[in-house]
Amino acid sequence: MNEFFEHFRFAQPAWLLLLLPAALLWLLRRGRGAASAVVFPNLSVLLSLGQRVRQRAWHFGVPLAWAALAVAILGLARPVWRNEYQSSDASGIDIMITFDVSLSMKIADFVEDGQQMMRLDAAKMVVDDFIRRRPDDRMGLVIFAGQPYIKSPITLDHERLLRDVESIQLGELEEQGTAIGSALAAASGKLDARDAKSKIIILITDGASNSGKIAPVEAAEHAKTLGIKIYTVAIGTTEGRVDVQRFPRQEFDIPTLKKIASLTGGGHEWAQNLGALRDAFKEIDRLEKSEAQRFTVVEDTELFPWFVGTATLLALLSAVILAFNPPPSS
Repeated sequence: MNEFFEHFRFAQPAWLLLLLPAALLWLLRRGRGAASAVVFPNLSVLLSLGQRVRQRAWHFGVPLAWAALAVAILGLARPVWRNEYQSSDASGIDIMITFDVSLSMKIADFVEDGQQMMRLDAAKMVVDDFIRRRPDDRMGLVIFAGQPYIKSPITLDHERLLRDVESIQLGELEEQGTAIGSALAAASGKLDARDAKSKIIILITDGASNSGKIAPVEAAEHAKTLGIKIYTVAIGTTEGRVDVQRFPRQEFDIPTLKKIASLTGGGHEWAQNLGALRDAFKEIDRLEKSEAQRFTVVEDTELFPWFVGTATLLALLSAVILAFNPPPSS
């Protein structure tokens, strides 16, 4: 019943006002007329011979006529079964999230609720929140270590994108290293194929570029010619170290990350804890505002043919009954 009231509507309800005079006429019709001035008791037996059948038909025919009139008025009010959908225009911002999955991202120098957390898990959690805050933007995902890999194409299907973010694992790519330039080039290539008013890359990394066929600054210059802005987010503390061939080291290259951002008109943040990482993405969210327009789509299924057909059928049935069984004469 709740579903009926949620979807059933009259598109032109003003016609329902005709029910008021119709109801008034029905009440007046039911009123008794003046009593006969002269009574002939000796004729009552003759009159009653054919009266019972005709009165019964009359009692069926007239209500059917009134029902036909009421249903016809309801049909004039244009009953519809209405479904409403919320929709929106995409903002025109395309975002490629470029995610470092090199082995150094396993360093657990972040803390959440007193528990140590790997850089990779911290980044995944914050990126998840960022995607959920921007439902109207098209986004894609590139992961990289020694080479880049398109994890998710640019899409508005954020449920799929969130599943792809959740599935990111260390060691997912066979070739080890940190190919920042190649990752930026791969993300730029995907964005260049899109027709969007604003294109941005968000680079998340904890190291310096040490592999790949293109230098990071060269890739940034190419992105600039394509009208792409790059936001760089360095993740990790200075104390964090990764053991490579038994020699622990820290590979941050903050100057290069800053240069990449400044070349393309983007921004740079260095997140040394979870709060700073969240703030970095909130700042990107603030700088790259979405301008999607939301609107309601109304889909009406017309029901008036059923009402008109029913009224016509009732009127014809009433006419047939009354034609073959006229009311008894007084």
